[in-house]
Amino acid sequence: MSTELNELIEKARKIVMNDDHREEQRRSFAYGSAKIENDDITREIIDQAAARLSSRKNGE
Repeated sequence: MSTELNELIEKARKIVMNDDHREEQRRSFAYGSAKIENDDITREIIDQAAARLSSRKNGE
């Protein structure tokens, strides 16, 4: 691997995500995965589904 790539990998290893950033990444992954299968998927749909799942998880 190139030196530049190794440096970037080392920087990435040191990143600690907080809960908000982790949730943002989770939704982004869900959107990207779903969009491959269905062009009608929007980020809004993913956000709505995540909110419903969160309210169920929290007993609301």
